[in-house]
Amino acid sequence: MSAVEALRAAHVAGIQLGVDGEDLVLTASVPPPAAVIDLLASHKTEVLALLRRPGRDGWSAEDWQAFFDERAGIVEFDGGLPRAEAEAQAFFCCVVEWLNRNPAYSPAGRCLECGDREHAHDQLLPYGVETVGHVWLHSRCWPAWYEARKAKAVSALTAMGISPPVGRPTKREERSKVLPSDAVRESHTAKKSNLPFSDK
Repeated sequence: MSAVEALRAAHVAGIQLGVDGEDLVLTASVPPPAAVIDLLASHKTEVLALLRRPGRDGWSAEDWQAFFDERAGIVEFDGGLPRAEAEAQAFFCCVVEWLNRNPAYSPAGRCLECGDREHAHDQLLPYGVETVGHVWLHSRCWPAWYEARKAKAVSALTAMGISPPVGRPTKREERSKVLPSDAVRESHTAKKSNLPFSDK
């Protein structure tokens, strides 16, 4: 198994991970399974490196986990939703945030998805926002391009131990299918929290 798989196993077991110096700090509402603790301990150095390393967007896996936990907590405690639905909503927020923090660009003149030029009956349209730039696409090409972008976001988040929800999509995810990637922008403050016990 790898450090990435250890992160995924910890997330599935409901373990929140943090870093305190050279310690891997674990928080869980119930005692974590011994197998997951052993897995994290055997990959401790690599897991610490993954949690500390910032990505291209400037956030580390630890930052993304804090953002996910904060969103899930808001939805669960302030919104009154069950934990599973709160985590589904939080994951959706992470996907949107990843898309916003990792914008795509393309020069005008060709569709980024199919590579074809603009035609009188098939114009190229800009998708994106002025501050970060545009991707030029035919309207018929946008759905496939956007699904590929979301899949890339899910893959990047999963590699950091933040797994997609299992089950049916939330109403917000269903609504998002008709919106371009930058139509919803999330404002945030990634909060670091002090976690109660450490694995040395």
